[in-house]
Formats: sequence, structure tokens, C-alpha cells
Amino acid sequence: MRYCINCCIHLLPNDLHRQCFRCRGPDHNNQRCPVCRGENKIPLYPDSKQMKWLAVLEVRTDHCESWNGLFCLRKGKLCSLMFGLIIMTLVMVSYMLTGAKHGLLLIPSPFHYGAFASNPSLMDNESLSDMKDHYQPSKMNISYVKDYPSVKLIIDTITSKIEFITRQRPDLEELKKQEPHMFSVIPNKFLPNSKNPCWYEEYRGNTTTDPYATNSYALYSKRFRIIFDYLRKVFWNHLYHYKDKHYRLRCLPHFYIIGQPKCGTTDLYDRLRLHPDVRFSAIKEPHWWTRKRFGIIRLRDGFHDRYPVEDYLDLFDLAAHQIQSVLQSDAGKEHGKRNNIIIGEASASTMWDNNAWIFFYDNSTEGEPPFLIQDFIHAFQPNAKLIIMLRDPVERLYSDYLYFASANKSAEDFHEKVAESLQLFEGCVLDYSLRACVYNNTLNNAMPVRLQVGLYVVYLLDWLTVFNKDQILVLRLEDHASNMKYTMHMVFQFLDLGPLSEKQEALITKSPASNTRRPEDRSLGPMLPTTKAILRDFYRPFNTKLAQVLFDDAFLWKRT
Repeated sequence: MRYCINCCIHLLPNDLHRQCFRCRGPDHNNQRCPVCRGENKIPLYPDSKQMKWLAVLEVRTDHCESWNGLFCLRKGKLCSLMFGLIIMTLVMVSYMLTGAKHGLLLIPSPFHYGAFASNPSLMDNESLSDMKDHYQPSKMNISYVKDYPSVKLIIDTITSKIEFITRQRPDLEELKKQEPHMFSVIPNKFLPNSKNPCWYEEYRGNTTTDPYATNSYALYSKRFRIIFDYLRKVFWNHLYHYKDKHYRLRCLPHFYIIGQPKCGTTDLYDRLRLHPDVRFSAIKEPHWWTRKRFGIIRLRDGFHDRYPVEDYLDLFDLAAHQIQSVLQSDAGKEHGKRNNIIIGEASASTMWDNNAWIFFYDNSTEGEPPFLIQDFIHAFQPNAKLIIMLRDPVERLYSDYLYFASANKSAEDFHEKVAESLQLFEGCVLDYSLRACVYNNTLNNAMPVRLQVGLYVVYLLDWLTVFNKDQILVLRLEDHASNMKYTMHMVFQFLDLGPLSEKQEALITKSPASNTRRPEDRSLGPMLPTTKAILRDFYRPFNTKLAQVLFDDAFLWKRT
């Protein structure tokens, strides 16, 4: 077995290695070839243990071969370099196109206000120092005062697109098709001798049956289980027995505190429940109309099983027991005594949160929800009373940010999130109606701060399409804080509540305020003046319309 020493290719006997330019010719022989022959060259024998590799690898080369190899090497490197440049160019072009779209470019852009991140979760989890390091290229360009003219252009665009168009109210039959079970449970008439809407419902369980075994509020929340443990103990004591059948009293709220968040609804709730004729649901904010009946516990957690209307009605059993005690008392039976106890519900999401509609109701051609919360409440309770507590939307938004932001809160961070939210809102109103954007689930989840919650007049006008104006009481937190006694009297009168003793009134009006700003949030100070000016411009046309609807210039919030 022989090998060519020049290129180490196996040669069969009498084989001519024609690929090797040194081993050509019909009479080539390893021994006679002057190129292949040498004193230090020996053939390779794979089976031999005495192989001299160094001798084998001592290959003589001429200049022609060296330059050919060098040329091939340079050609390969050149091709690799060109291929790398092409790939890098494509990556940079892709980065610039997507970065400009999402506000991620490190170069200045007329639509990039400050160094804010387009990802809200990233913004919440980074520390302020980390954010500054992360956006180091634009660190020296941040000037919040200079932001104002650029953001003002966005606000002008939004203002030019504002149209307050009356929505088309759905008819009752359309509502029944959407929620047939709800309409099968709640009757269209209530007890005539009760001020609060109540009715008797036959109970088909027995003494061993747990009436709250499947209640979703009890199953999903540990803090509600104590309430339901008590209800289980007293349940059978409050059943009404008639002709060998058991009946339980079911009730809906007489009034709803429907909004808005961070506007003093908790304080109003805490004072109202001190009135002897007022009861509330076992849970302050059930959020059933807006979230739980769709299976939403937390928006970030997705959907769970939908809470049936029976679970919602269970929350009023404590109050129903007291109403039943009045109706079944001897005096009540003999003299037809009317029950004056009323029940309230205080979910601050009721006025504005219709985000779930897109997942359950057929989309309309204009991207607007075909059904709203108020359509269903009015279908069951056309005489319901609604209380709305509002606040300067600029201050409301900052309070909302301080309360819900998880970490790294600052006036600068708030400014950046406001600017980003305005850009997103502008992008929506350029393509859709104002109502479609306000109720747009995708937009509302994308905005780092909840700008839409402060658009009070948009929601109020939609509620006025189904309820009369005299069924809605609109208050201002600023008035409630400065003259609490006056605002509470307005509420008592609106709900037709009886007079109070001086001691009862003092207890209600002089108790400390509830749900005030936390000390750690107060230490952050106010928002930046530029941020306030931007938000004033944004909310001004909406406040103007609100003041016109309510015939009250106080809702312009000029002095705050």
C-alpha cells in the first residue's frame, strides 16, 4: 500500500495520481520520480508502527502553489466579510423600522418624549437608576419642559377627533338573548312593601345542603370565607316556610356607587354604611357587573369560570335577612309596615369598565360595544339610583398612578408614562371613534396609566342614554372634602333616607377620611408642572362638555 508523499493520497499498485501536478506521466514511479524521491522521504505504511510523520509532512512547495493558496484564502475571507456586512445591514434596517414603530430608537424622534419604555411591565420592574442607565444615549436629551410643544401637537390631534355621538340603545329582546340565565333568575317585579328591590325564591335544598358550596366568591378568595361561614350558620333561621315549601328572600341593590376610582368612593361608602337604614353587600366591591360575571378575577390572569348571578345575589343575604325580619315581624304583618332598609353596592368599576365585551358579544361595525353594563342594570332595575363621585381628572390620574404602580414611582416616571399613553390614545382616535377607543380593551391594557378613566363625560352620556338625569347624583371630591356635612345631606336626600339624630349625624360626618394617600406616596411630592399642563390640555374639552351636561362650571376644575 503506497501513498504519494506530496499530497498523502493513497496509491494503488501501478496507479497514476493524476490529481497531483507533480505526479503526472504514464511511467510515473515512486522510486524514479525526482520530486517524490528524497533521502528523508519514506512511504506511509498505515500498518507499520514505525511511521515517521514529520518526514511525511515535510512537503516542498513552490511559489506558484503558495500564491494560489493565499489567493483562495483571501477570496474566502472576502466572501465571509461581504456576507457579514449584508446580514448586519439587514439587521440594522429591521431594527430601525421596528424601533421607530414602537418608540425604541436611541436616536431622537419627534414622537419620542423623554426616555420612556414601551413595555409597561419593564418600566414597573426597573429601578429609576437602572432606567437611566438603560437609556443612557438619550439621558442628556431629556427635557420635560421642551416636551410640552411636541406633546401639545398630539393633544391637538386628539381634540380635533372628539365627537360626542349618542349611542344606539339595544332593545330588551337583544339583552335577553345575550344573558338568558340572568333574566330567568331575576324577576321583573319586586315586593311592593319593600323600598329595596327584593323577591322570594323557592329553595329546594335540604338541611344537609350547603347553600354556598359553589359560590365563586368563597372559592376564589380566602378573606371572603369567614363571611360565608357565618351565612351558613344562620341560613336556615331565615328561610320562610309556606305550604311545605322553603323560600329565601333575594335582593338587589337599591343604589349603586358606580365611580370613579381614586375619587373618594371608599370614604363615601364608609360614611353611608353608618346610616341605620343603609346596608351594603358583604363585599365592598364585588365587580360583578363589569368583571366577575365574565370570569375575570384579575385581568392579567385571564379568564376563569363565569360567576353566575346567584353568586352575586348571595352577597346581599346579610341585608336580606334584616329586611325579612322587618317584613315578618308582628307589626309588619298586622299594619303592612313598609321596609325602609336599602342596600347599596360600591364597585368603582361599574361606571367605566366595559373591557370584557369584546370577548363575549359580537363586534359592531365601528368597533364599539353593542351592549354596556348600564343596559343590563336598567333592564332589571329601571328605578335604580346611581351615585358618582368625581375629582379633577389630572389629580385623579396621578393618585391612580401612585396607588397602582408597583415600584420605582417618581414624578419623572409618571411624566414619561403619560406621554406614552397619549401617543397610544392618539393612534386609536385617528382610526376609530372616541367611544370605541374608550372601551378598547387592547388600548386600555397597553397604556401605562389609565387616561381613559378621567374621561367622565363619555361614560356619563352613555349612562344617560338609559337612565334619567334625576336618577344620577354627581358629586365632586373637592366639595366633599371641604364641606362633608353638605355633601352627605345631598346623598341622604337623594336616597330618601330618614332624618338622623345629632349624634348619628356627627358620627357620620366627623369620622376621619378613608383611603387617603399613603405616607410613602406623599413623600414623592406633586407631579411635574409640565406634566400637569399637558394633562390639563388633554382633559379640558372633556371637562367643558361635562360642565355643560351638568350645568355646573365647578366641573371645569379651573381652581384646582
